[in-house]
Amino acid sequence: MDRGERERLRTIADYQFGSGAGRALFPADETLSVVRTTSGRPQQIMCDGGPHDGRRIVSYGVDGRFTLGIEGGHRLFEAFGRPAVAVGDESIPFVTDGKNAFAKFVREVDEDIRPGDEVLITCSETLLAVGRAELSATAMRDFHTGVAVSVRDSFSEQAVRSEP
Repeated sequence: MDRGERERLRTIADYQFGSGAGRALFPADETLSVVRTTSGRPQQIMCDGGPHDGRRIVSYGVDGRFTLGIEGGHRLFEAFGRPAVAVGDESIPFVTDGKNAFAKFVREVDEDIRPGDEVLITCSETLLAVGRAELSATAMRDFHTGVAVSVRDSFSEQAVRSEP
């Protein structure tokens, strides 16, 4: 990936997730692997080397937005802790198994979340999963039924429980 392409991807990340997200997702000192479409457009950006070799950071959709992989979620969580939807302990086994997070288990939610946004699902300051918000922040707080976040990628429950 050349410098110009990295800067373009950083600009998109800053727009979608907030200022500084591009640097958090695509650090200058890291070698990234890019899977491209037949037309040459970046489709997936992966870690290349190190302990996270081959882990997906993001996918770049035809709509011009990123979808987070667990590695990308981890990077945003470490840098900002947001955009996050916090769920209760009772949700851990389900969310870490890749099942959706339901509104009745949402404990806290960032005010700016809108339906369709890429979000982090957390519990007790621990990242559980990444996914797509199905409801607005207000609806997640107010509703007692329905899917709040469709989980795309998650840590296993064992990995979550073994973190310090």
